[in-house]
Amino acid sequence: MAEESGIRYEVRLVDDTLPLQEALDESTAVLALSHVNYRTGAMWDMAAVTAQAHNCGALAIWDLAHSAGAVKVDLNGANADYAVGCTYKYLNGGPGSPAFIWVSARHQDRFWQPLSGWWSHAKPFAMAEAYPPAKDIQRFLCGTQPVTALAILETGLDVMLDVDADALRAKSLELTDLFISLVEQRCGDHPLELITPRDHATRGSHVSFRHPEGYAVMSALIARGVIGDYREPEVLRFGITPLYLGYADVWDAVEILRDILDTRAWDADEFKHRNPVT
Repeated sequence: MAEESGIRYEVRLVDDTLPLQEALDESTAVLALSHVNYRTGAMWDMAAVTAQAHNCGALAIWDLAHSAGAVKVDLNGANADYAVGCTYKYLNGGPGSPAFIWVSARHQDRFWQPLSGWWSHAKPFAMAEAYPPAKDIQRFLCGTQPVTALAILETGLDVMLDVDADALRAKSLELTDLFISLVEQRCGDHPLELITPRDHATRGSHVSFRHPEGYAVMSALIARGVIGDYREPEVLRFGITPLYLGYADVWDAVEILRDILDTRAWDADEFKHRNPVT
């Protein structure tokens, strides 16, 4: 809750205790959601939710960090207002690669953001004293572009653009289905709880299981070459990147998980030490 110049602002967190239909009403100004939930992999219906927000008079902002490059995204088709995202995950930019912003064409001449830079100037090399902003998406550039990071990212984007989006999504669903099925077949005797939706329409491209010793289990997996990550509470998160992961990779990863659980290899001090990054 915040109050400024007599105007009262309230931030509502949409989660299990406050579902969207209860959080969104005529008093809502902005709806900001992660298209694919970072913890569970659950995916919103972007078009339907955007329409719901607009019907309440709210703007819709989408975070695409866990969907761009893994699931089909049609911001114009969904009539979205704004979107942000990162390129270091499914777009293959690697750590430190640039983030991005998307602004619907209908908002570009009115919307403003505080981090204006000289590249957002209508004529940056005029070196003028005044600051007329560019009239298109260029006005949202913050400063000089990180050319080295963009050059690295470009190669990943080139590969992504050569791939049929429907085929990529189909492979993502096949790989995640296979992963879920194999974990339940091979590791069913262990306290693993699937928290990712089984329904294709509501699932992104990562799969998450809860385990009481999730951190130690993930640490042991990483030591064996299966690189996932850990999220509180107790969540083992496996990013299934369809562009370059294969079915044998999924098979082998689950076999290593089974071995670590069956032998309790995770129950070692070296795997229980919490690192700053998980």
